[in-house]
Amino acid sequence: MGKRMIRLITIFFLFFGLVACTNDETSQTKDKGKELSSNNTAEQTSEEVEQSPEELFNKVKNNSPTSERIKALEDIAMHYYWYGGDVKKAEKDVFKGITLHGDYDVVEEAFRQASKIDPYNLDLKYSLASAHILQKEIPEALDTYQQILAFDNNQFNARLLYAIYSKVQGNDKEFESNFDELIKMNKEKADLYKKRIELVEQIKEEPFNKAVPDDLSKKHHAFVVLGYALSDEGEMQDTLKERLKVAKKAADTYPNSKIIVSGGVPKKGNTEADVMFDWLTEQGIDKDRIIKEDLATDTVENALFSMDIAEQENIEDITLITSASHMRRALVIFNEIDQMHEKINNETPDRQISNIVYMDYDSDEEAKKVTKDEELVVYRDLMRASGIWSFPGLQR
Repeated sequence: MGKRMIRLITIFFLFFGLVACTNDETSQTKDKGKELSSNNTAEQTSEEVEQSPEELFNKVKNNSPTSERIKALEDIAMHYYWYGGDVKKAEKDVFKGITLHGDYDVVEEAFRQASKIDPYNLDLKYSLASAHILQKEIPEALDTYQQILAFDNNQFNARLLYAIYSKVQGNDKEFESNFDELIKMNKEKADLYKKRIELVEQIKEEPFNKAVPDDLSKKHHAFVVLGYALSDEGEMQDTLKERLKVAKKAADTYPNSKIIVSGGVPKKGNTEADVMFDWLTEQGIDKDRIIKEDLATDTVENALFSMDIAEQENIEDITLITSASHMRRALVIFNEIDQMHEKINNETPDRQISNIVYMDYDSDEEAKKVTKDEELVVYRDLMRASGIWSFPGLQR
């Protein structure tokens, strides 16, 4: 009886220890050079972040039930997407025989292995394709979308994404033929995406305003300043300081305009919105003009939360302030979210979304060029903003 009781007690603590690990909901984004903000939830210590994969790796063992192994692989993928981790340990303990070069390699291999375990789970294939896109592996992503269509030829999203990334790849023939198929599947929905693509092409030609325009609305107007990842010490980096210098000039030129500072990265207890608010008030901007948006985790959420504030504050027109290299993507996403709000509210489109940039290109000529990499992230985030999740059920 004594041994049996000890076993029961041991199982009890092991079970609840695993539950505690899987329910860890803290999230702090690792800066990977992306134009991202991070969750404003509680910060994790480095020890907590390093320990989490250990439990996940153990769950991928072959003696675990299929569903647990797949769930563990999904959790590993999301852990390395958000926090990063020991790549060599992942290579040694889970992905034997595969050379991993970075965190996103872990994301990709986790979804690849999960998809092998359950080849009929199309969400896993969508996630794998998104991991390819994350690493700018367009041919590999196109192959994976084709696999989805081989299982189910009526998958609208797979065909749409195949068409979009074929266009980015420069294959207009594949783009057109697949869009013809989309029209046959759902003409109304296909036409909406055709308009979205036209919007991207329009914004690609839109000039950047390096100076504060003199024709902005003087009533019901706001500047939206987009954040940039803070240093590990919770301080502003040069990119964010330059954006704020532009915002200061804009705020002085239009003293009646509100200023929304958007960004929710928690670093040492500060978010991007916190440090932007403090900098602007130190420069003499009235704190009552400034609205903190400290929930956004990336550019899509910058738009989601800022446009919600605009509605609440009866702001009719907005002017985005960010780096020139980020502005086209921001304009596409903010226009997409604005149109979503108009549809929900059954309103006629009338909001003006303008721009002022911190010029981070070496020349105006360079700024006008839209590279394939920029076009890729513009369309990637447009798809996310339109309601297609990158990693279905896990991450927008």
